[in-house]
Amino acid sequence: MSAMRVDIAVPELGESVTEATVARWLKAPGDAVARDEPVVELETDKANLEVAASAAGVLAEILVDDGRDVAVGAVLGRIEEGAAAAPPDAPAPAAPPAEAAPVAAAPANVEETAPAPPPLSPAVRRLVAEHALDPAALKGSGKGGRILKGDVIDALSADAPTTTPPAQEPAPAAPAADAPPPDASAGERRVPMSRLRKVIARRLKHAQETAAMLTTFNEADMTAAMEARARYREPFEAKHGVRLGFMSFFVKAAAVALREQPALNARIDGDDIVYNDACHIGVAVGAPRGLVVPVLRDAGRMGFADIERAIADFGRRAQDGTLTVEDMTGGTFTISNGGVYGSLLSTPILNPPQSAILGMHKIEKRPVAAGDSIALRPMMYLALSYDHRIVDGREAVTFLVRVKECVEDPRRVLFDV
Repeated sequence: MSAMRVDIAVPELGESVTEATVARWLKAPGDAVARDEPVVELETDKANLEVAASAAGVLAEILVDDGRDVAVGAVLGRIEEGAAAAPPDAPAPAAPPAEAAPVAAAPANVEETAPAPPPLSPAVRRLVAEHALDPAALKGSGKGGRILKGDVIDALSADAPTTTPPAQEPAPAAPAADAPPPDASAGERRVPMSRLRKVIARRLKHAQETAAMLTTFNEADMTAAMEARARYREPFEAKHGVRLGFMSFFVKAAAVALREQPALNARIDGDDIVYNDACHIGVAVGAPRGLVVPVLRDAGRMGFADIERAIADFGRRAQDGTLTVEDMTGGTFTISNGGVYGSLLSTPILNPPQSAILGMHKIEKRPVAAGDSIALRPMMYLALSYDHRIVDGREAVTFLVRVKECVEDPRRVLFDV
């Protein structure tokens, strides 16, 4: 009786998410699969997620290649339930007795014991063939050294010497009749936009077209925050197991200011304004596939250590691509720190449907008035972009001044003044 085949289908992807892109297959046809073991990774509008096998057996077939869009419920591949993986290729026949063994037998044995390279996914095979790359020269970052699509793209962008070495024979005097014409686009690379990048582009453009967006600026003297951080950094890390950064100062300051200016923590829904009682603050994090904004739930109730621990976890999982849809949804306000990349000043774009976003920038010593004298102080420009349809200028400026006050004197947060 033939083994039963079980479908690998696209699961429910979360609120308002109906489509995904096949990012990469974690198994190749013929590989053994354990129940609940991840077999394929999907990329959605908000995050990446792994689809696990619902049965143990062997991956019988892949129906959707890397890079293809799929809807919820679509069948991605099939598992042959209960089957065993195919045995490795049979070893070469034993060499004849020493007196009759050919000289070439030793190299053959060396090849037999060398581990086989991990198989390439269809998308990677296409890229390797298109650019005449040598897979053996590529460094794989996937599980077990598997070469991923991103590894190929990185190698191309870095102009790594991964092409197959040309033959040593001199080039013919004239090109063969069937030789391809010169590439008119030499020096260019065309790479399809990822689903996440397309969604980021669409959402940001939508924000510009629909919101009455305005940005107001201020600057904060970071002296007190830097002194507090320097004084308590070591005992803080020793007690909580996480570094004390500046983001927690701004999250706490923003939570105080949002409580006092609730319009910046609200959103427009049709003809209604929806006010949020809790501050769910999104923290923009750079990831290999683009900017992602995981959310600190009820940030106003979190302590400094809770905030720093959550942000560190978000950063690690953003790099690994393991943030979930739930991590990225439900934010009511966003903080973006361009200063970590050296940005001195910017006008951040709203993260719809939120009505405001705070931009942090690099800390730079500047001459400022200190009483009746001039002093060099570590200063940071702050930028608040907001939707003028729901937030008045007075509310926006008052909010930003409150953030400035709390950062310049962190004791205000402690004593709620």
